[in-house]
Amino acid sequence: MSPKPKSIPVISLEVARRDFLSRHLLTTDPATSCTPARTLKLIRDLGFVQLDTITAVERAHHHILWARNHNYQPRFLDTLQRRGDVFEHFTHDASLIPIEHFPHWKHRFERIVWSKWIKSRLGPDGAAVLDLVRSRIQAEGPLMASDFDDPTARRGTWWEWKPAKAALELLWRSGELTVPRRVNFQKVYDFTARIHPEPHAAEVPDLVDHIDWACSTAISRLGIASPTEIARFWNAVSIAQAREWCTRAASEGRLVAANVMCFDSIARPAFALPHMASKRRIAPPPDFTRILSPFDPIIRDRARCARLFGFDYRFEAFTPAAKRKYGYFVLPVLRGEHLIARIDPDLDRSSGTFRVRNTWFEPGRGNRADRQALTKAIETYAKFNNAKVCR
Repeated sequence: MSPKPKSIPVISLEVARRDFLSRHLLTTDPATSCTPARTLKLIRDLGFVQLDTITAVERAHHHILWARNHNYQPRFLDTLQRRGDVFEHFTHDASLIPIEHFPHWKHRFERIVWSKWIKSRLGPDGAAVLDLVRSRIQAEGPLMASDFDDPTARRGTWWEWKPAKAALELLWRSGELTVPRRVNFQKVYDFTARIHPEPHAAEVPDLVDHIDWACSTAISRLGIASPTEIARFWNAVSIAQAREWCTRAASEGRLVAANVMCFDSIARPAFALPHMASKRRIAPPPDFTRILSPFDPIIRDRARCARLFGFDYRFEAFTPAAKRKYGYFVLPVLRGEHLIARIDPDLDRSSGTFRVRNTWFEPGRGNRADRQALTKAIETYAKFNNAKVCR
């Protein structure tokens, strides 16, 4: 008789959701003390922290870290960037990344090309513009795009991407320049070799090692994931490469194929770390209530968020006002292991006041305990924004 095929384990929604929250540091007490060193550990544990320009409330990167530790202060992140503990580049979007991962970004640097869009903004003599930018930074030290302003130039051309700005971005994206700090959120550029000499000089990791690094570090932060989710975590490898890696890792016992129960009661195929497949229960997280950023790691993958939490979130800042269902910069609310609501915040920095224009509770939520927990969370969040709640 031929051996019976191994049955594929089924991972419950409860286990998948609680494990995901734990891996993203949303099950611990946010009232613990914080320092730059602890901030760096937060980033290392998360993998990276996404940057964003919108200032409707405190910027997303600070908000993401604060949601995990309410004693976090924005100056801690500035310290890490100035010390060179993190570097700025792209994952799925612009992010701050622990500097020890820098060698793996050399694969990304090598893929940067002179696209038609960049060439058009560099102008007819792109090589000369690049040389000018290099020579000025070499002679003058770190510079911003505004240091290359031509007061006689027309404004608004090329979405403000004048030739020097295009050159700075091209040199940054290809790794020759880095961004050691920002001033009023405008990038300051310097040579990577000056700011991060050892990572800059490090050899490019072998492609096989790079794929293994990208996939293994992604699944360690996801616990349970599809090859697509693994590939998109860092956005460093292709889905095909991640799928091949998952198959090989499963054959080696590093992963197991599993079916994961989702919020809609449908079991979907995925790969999981071996110990996850045998878990029958994970203790519920403490009953903390946190206001999250739209770019929080548990929110940014909208499909995964819907599968694990039944929370259908759409970022509407770039949606015309008349077509918005909720608001410009709506913030999700997490209580324990459930996303229970979303709020539309209004921060008036001139008066130092914070109010909530509207609140929408999820179906079955909004009881007295939920409302009391949200009221307290709003007060804490307002304080983080250096404001008081206006009732």
